[in-house]
Amino acid sequence: MALDFEELDYAETPLGAISLRRRADPRLGGEVVHEIKLGDEFLMSSLFTVGETQLATRGLDALKGSELDVVVGGLGLGYTAAAVLENTRVRSLGVIEIMEPVIDWHLRGLVPLGKRLTSDARCTLVQADFFAWAASEGRQTVGMPRSLFHAVLLDIDHSPSHWLAPGNRAFYSVAGLRSLRDKLQPDGIFGLWSNDPPEAAFTGLLDEVFRSSEAHVVSFPNRYTGDASSCTIYLAHKGG
Repeated sequence: MALDFEELDYAETPLGAISLRRRADPRLGGEVVHEIKLGDEFLMSSLFTVGETQLATRGLDALKGSELDVVVGGLGLGYTAAAVLENTRVRSLGVIEIMEPVIDWHLRGLVPLGKRLTSDARCTLVQADFFAWAASEGRQTVGMPRSLFHAVLLDIDHSPSHWLAPGNRAFYSVAGLRSLRDKLQPDGIFGLWSNDPPEAAFTGLLDEVFRSSEAHVVSFPNRYTGDASSCTIYLAHKGG
């Protein structure tokens, strides 16, 4: 059976052609699904968001106190950012997204969570390269009021060894992680979503740079296969 399908937007970006699609899937009783594609590659689907929300909840649950300042790297469909804003302890959220069309989809309300993010005064959407910001010297920020953050939560690349762009590779190194660590409060948390199982090489890097780290395997039902799928959430603690 053919799927009801609509391409909501299409744009060329430095990383390739990106598109936002909406379809009604009869395999799921006609449920409406939003998807983002970069070229021929699927970046995100509204069907699979457990990993994104778990990145936010696990990262913030590891922090004490209130008036938390948070950075999310990668906007996508907005599920990580929305989960951050559900936490009443969050004072500010800066979402760094390199692709201007993705931010525009939220501003125009083309994605389900767009209005929720753009109507929350705590949330700032910043069009910039997260990896350039992470590598910048000192405590420079891009369009955000804070200089140090309690949590930086990253959901851009598929995994620490599978990048959307070759230039992202430099971040996954001792030098790259140390630069990011310097943007955290003394008790801050770095969190990373990965679509792959835990990688010992990457946890070794985290333990070299941060006081401690852990890798959490998050399982969730795959409604297409009837089986469970999984992703990995890495958490690294700067330590006081």
